[in-house]
Amino acid sequence: MEFIKSEWKWITGIIGIFLLFFFLPVGTARFDGSVLEAMALLKWYARQHVLLCLVPAFFIAGGLTVFLNKGAVMKYLGANANKFLAYGIASCSGILLAVCSCTVLPLFAGIYKRGAGLGPATAFLYSGPAISVLAIVLTANVLGAEMGTARAVGAIIFSIAIGIIMETVFKEDKQDVAEKPEISEEKSDNTILKNVIFFVSMTGFLIFANWSAPQSGNSAVWALIYSSKWTISSVFIIMLLGTLAAWFKKEEISEWLQSSWEYAKMILPLLFIGVFIAGLLLGGPGSEGLIPSSWVAKAVGGNSVLSNFTASFVGAFMYFATLTEIPIIQGLMHNGMGKGPALALLLAGPALSLPNMLVIRKVLGTKKTAVYISLVVIMATFTGWIYGALF
Repeated sequence: MEFIKSEWKWITGIIGIFLLFFFLPVGTARFDGSVLEAMALLKWYARQHVLLCLVPAFFIAGGLTVFLNKGAVMKYLGANANKFLAYGIASCSGILLAVCSCTVLPLFAGIYKRGAGLGPATAFLYSGPAISVLAIVLTANVLGAEMGTARAVGAIIFSIAIGIIMETVFKEDKQDVAEKPEISEEKSDNTILKNVIFFVSMTGFLIFANWSAPQSGNSAVWALIYSSKWTISSVFIIMLLGTLAAWFKKEEISEWLQSSWEYAKMILPLLFIGVFIAGLLLGGPGSEGLIPSSWVAKAVGGNSVLSNFTASFVGAFMYFATLTEIPIIQGLMHNGMGKGPALALLLAGPALSLPNMLVIRKVLGTKKTAVYISLVVIMATFTGWIYGALF
């Protein structure tokens, strides 16, 4: 009995794994197809999002940790910063970034570790993937102007409300921020202008290298930028290399690369695990997972609180690359999805995903992550319900 008491975790784990593999439904069409879809989603994710989205984000996050002035972060985004300014900056950050729920993670971790308060940091975490200009414009073009407006207004209000609630619930974070370990506080010879050019060059590459193809209703300027995206991206890369060669010491570059690598080690494995599980359960865009899409479509019809909650909850666990949520929701609406659940999914889906949750837990811990996820799902549920009742 003493042996069982001392080793119960190992015994339970081994028995659980044994039963999982013993009853694994290998050979059934649904299971085998879901595994293939999960692998296909991983392949697509690796090709479309790692090199041009995540890798630049890791370098930006490493730069934020090493070079960003901690005093400036504390002044504008810290727990004791001016609330209007802090939440204004954090809630509107996604307008320029246009990143997905995974790409925003290194940037969120970078500013949080550098001293940003929990409230502004989580506001940034939500707004980053939720409020891109193209996503709002495309939503209005495809799903209607009222849906696009509701998404834009709702996302900004959500980010501020979530940040304020998180900061209020976890009041000890003012102390936590003050006690965060310093990465490096040595004075650098680099001026503010040099650091601005350094970050602008990396952020510019991230934005323009991922510039999406023009959709119906986009301006000629949008199409022109898309046709020149690699030329523009190359200019930003040349800016970055020139900045590094002219103004940064070898020790600084080494510290930056080391910090970027630490973010990659922390985040990438969790993202790949999360993408695989999300693909296995829910499939990818236009594909089936273990949970049939027909079940989801049926569950989100009408405008009950339950249908809005289902849309929010399922959307929170699915992985949406930037803009893919719009054609998916369009298809669901054609199959009977209500306007309220559609908005609920728009507000919860792009900002959350299973891989995103795994990494947030690594940065914030289980309790804060659970509260953050719950806030997004609950607020999306009731916003969708009210919107569906009004429109």
